Amino acid sequence: MKILIIEDEPSLRELMQQALGKERYIVECASNYNHALEKIEMYDYDCILLDIMLPDGNGLSLLEKLKQLHKKDSVIIVSAKDSLDDKVFGLELGADDYLAKPFHIVELIARIKSVIRRKQNNGEMTVDIGNIKIFPDSFKVLVDGNELELNRKEYDILLYLANRCNRLINKNTMVESIWGDHIDQVDNFDFIYAQIKNLRKKMKEAGATPEIKAVYGIGYKMIVE
Repeated sequence: MKILIIEDEPSLRELMQQALGKERYIVECASNYNHALEKIEMYDYDCILLDIMLPDGNGLSLLEKLKQLHKKDSVIIVSAKDSLDDKVFGLELGADDYLAKPFHIVELIARIKSVIRRKQNNGEMTVDIGNIKIFPDSFKVLVDGNELELNRKEYDILLYLANRCNRLINKNTMVESIWGDHIDQVDNFDFIYAQIKNLRKKMKEAGATPEIKAVYGIGYKMIVE
């Protein structure tokens, strides 16, 4: 899952980036309004951590822009500006949560997991698709109750497609979400095709009922019969 940190304070931004990286999130950062605007216009994120007070603009304006673009990214406002008016205005604009600085990293991580569960899993602790059960908080996968051993990227691909079951997913969009925004600069996706091939093989050998179908020239679709 991919997180965008919009924060101008270098030490806090680095602390958040390191902590979220340890939680196996793909983390992108923006230190000012204009860089953040470029990011949200070009890419999609599972969650955006948004500071209100940026050196060249107001973070709430970014939230307004996000909604104008009809983006579905979850947003947690993370700001030292803890007035009731700012909190209410941010939530009315569509933010999913509000966390005042200073905060504990463990609380930030818990809130990220909570908003993603609400948005993607209807608040459930597991993602169930066919005979597969995925535990996002522990990165565990069961097929008919038996654990399926996956490497990190195989797991990320499985979770991404499972959260979008029976939907045709653009290859580039999926790859950016799993490998990061700058993956669009690579010459080819051969290493990604290898991960998907291995994941399909492991799913088949484990007797998983969902299948990952390739749609030539477009992307992938997880199908449950």
